[in-house]
Amino acid sequence: MFIYSLKASTLKFIAVVIISIGLLITLISIIPTGADSVQAASRNRGGDRINFRNIRTNQDRIEFLAQFGWEVNPEAIEVAEVVIPRNFDAVYTKYNELQRAQSLNLERYRNRTIRRYTYQVIGYPGYDGIVLANILVYRDRVIGGDICSAQLGGFMHGFDKNNRLIS
Repeated sequence: MFIYSLKASTLKFIAVVIISIGLLITLISIIPTGADSVQAASRNRGGDRINFRNIRTNQDRIEFLAQFGWEVNPEAIEVAEVVIPRNFDAVYTKYNELQRAQSLNLERYRNRTIRRYTYQVIGYPGYDGIVLANILVYRDRVIGGDICSAQLGGFMHGFDKNNRLIS
């Protein structure tokens, strides 16, 4: 026969450990996962979180833009591989400010090759010229992008229709 006795301090220790593990699991499940789904300035019409992950196919990219209310032609105008430079010049610094305003950041992708998908936006409100949607993707995750006019001296802003940042 085997008999094991526990002191009150041992029971308290075990209870504290179990409660700590429970709190840790609860916190992990509550804390958002950063750019995977961003709520900040980027909300779709229903107020749901925007999904930036698992963007693998053309349909995924079209649905990603639709989360912001954009309708685009179904085929990309251009697909290009782009290297994010190691050192940002003034243009990249300004462009990254736009990305940061929509809770994205290109700094951690410096010196990496990414894909840029460009689509033509259909029916941009209050503008008759050509409007493009650029999506920057790295390992099936949207890491940046913009909505811009194709004309010189036009406009550029983030994915959110109401978040016009650069004119």
